Amino acid sequence: MKRRSLSRLALCGLLAAGTGLVGACGSPTAGDQAQPGSGPVAGFPVTVDNCGYQQTFDRPPSRVLILQGASVGEVETFVSLGLQDRIVANTQYYGISDIPGMAEQVAAVPKGDLTLNAAADVPAEQALAMRPDLVVSTWSGGFDPKYGFASREMLHQAGIRTLVNPVNCAYGKPRDVTPAEQQTYRSGSTDSSLAFVDLIGKVFGVPERATELTGQLRGRIDAVRTKVAGREPKRMLIAFPDMSVMNANGLPAVFSGTIYDSVVRAAGGEPSFPDGGWDLTGNLSAEQLAAARVDVLVVGAYRPGEDLDAEAAKLFAAYPQWNASKTKTYVKVSDGIYLGPANADAIEKIARVAHPGAF
Repeated sequence: MKRRSLSRLALCGLLAAGTGLVGACGSPTAGDQAQPGSGPVAGFPVTVDNCGYQQTFDRPPSRVLILQGASVGEVETFVSLGLQDRIVANTQYYGISDIPGMAEQVAAVPKGDLTLNAAADVPAEQALAMRPDLVVSTWSGGFDPKYGFASREMLHQAGIRTLVNPVNCAYGKPRDVTPAEQQTYRSGSTDSSLAFVDLIGKVFGVPERATELTGQLRGRIDAVRTKVAGREPKRMLIAFPDMSVMNANGLPAVFSGTIYDSVVRAAGGEPSFPDGGWDLTGNLSAEQLAAARVDVLVVGAYRPGEDLDAEAAKLFAAYPQWNASKTKTYVKVSDGIYLGPANADAIEKIARVAHPGAF
């Protein structure tokens, strides 16, 4: 995968192509050094194999550092599970969410007075200085020293555990990516968001809480699927105007593939550009966009204060041939089309606009 500059590393987030990424971290065994504290903890020790990196937790982590990685799904998972008091520093923040009240709750999580480096994440020396007992990254690249980050081995030597969102094990691994990890990355979906919830529930000793949350979220998504079943799928285009830097032609970033297509299909749609991936996002032309079938424009905000009504109007004026332009059919989203617990909220919003008769 080619990147136009290192400063765009974070914004590219989860859009890079999954193939061609190789690498793996070392594999310390279950004999890891015990975490601070005294006496046994019910339900522990817990051993997890995360991206081929095996670690044992003797008690729930209490000083968590969440790396940025152009994501907000990991910190939102902690908040949704009521674990935000375990976070000593969080660098994930959009300032907007499809979950009512979530942005405010994320804003209240400690930020740790950290300064991100040129690769838009926490440099190694600052990560170590925070003295966390767990560092969480949305992708394996968050632990790649070539970007100035602390490796999983370096943190392990300091007695610090590490976790990568399992769907992104293959993304940014320096070496030894397995075929299973590549397949998991290529097939990311709303189920991937729920799998991370279960992982955090296990590591923090609250599996029942995690099961309850995933059950609620999966139930809401399934309820939408049931309501829109049998209706003709609407062609949907996910566009983020404020991310035009990601496109070589200066067009809005158009997201397609993996979880994006999963959200669209759950809402009773079909992607205008199915399985487009990074190549589509980076290289989509104005001609391709003009020729797209678009019944519903899903217009997204990356940060607060964006006027999405105005952005939708601009796109409709630029592409009057779209069905969505003729009917002025659009829906506003933010974090719900990415990995994280907001998927159900975005799916409900999109489906209500695409299939109002089903609700």
